[in-house]
Amino acid sequence: MKALILAGSLGTRLAEETSIKPKPMVEIGGFPILWHIMKLYSHYGFNDFIILLGYKGYVIKEYFANFFLHNSDISINLKDNSIEILNSQSQNWKVTLLDTGKDTMTGGRILQAKPYINNQTFMLTYGDGLCDINLQSLLKFHKSHQKAITLTAIQPEGRYGAITFGENNRVEHFLEKPKGDSQNDKG
Repeated sequence: MKALILAGSLGTRLAEETSIKPKPMVEIGGFPILWHIMKLYSHYGFNDFIILLGYKGYVIKEYFANFFLHNSDISINLKDNSIEILNSQSQNWKVTLLDTGKDTMTGGRILQAKPYINNQTFMLTYGDGLCDINLQSLLKFHKSHQKAITLTAIQPEGRYGAITFGENNRVEHFLEKPKGDSQNDKG
């Protein structure tokens, strides 16, 4: 099963960091947020990723193109221009990087991944979607309810969107970054 990761927004709430790199590449504990998300998915057996790039997507491409350099001890012999990998922290991941456009909205990014999904069930998260959830249990729950979509969410104390739940915890309404709300105009 493929895991799609949205990694294309501007990340304006972290402007100090995101002026030079996309939000999923902001580091926590010496590794990008994106790496932490992928480690979680990999822990539960999901190792086939499609990363939907936008803003500064080339930074993410460079990170994966040079993954061994970023995650290994190496010895470089300048005399013969050779590199020896001494200690590699490789991962059992397949990573597809799709440049979906800087200004493309969420739905458009997901739509561009359609040829790579082949009408199969897939997982989707944001490039800052860190969580503590058993993804195998979530998949089992999803399949048992035979619905098109299963959404996981928490009720944040923040001001950047709202989800209204109805009967049987079904999503009734989703409002992302409402305009005109004085609290939302601060970020």
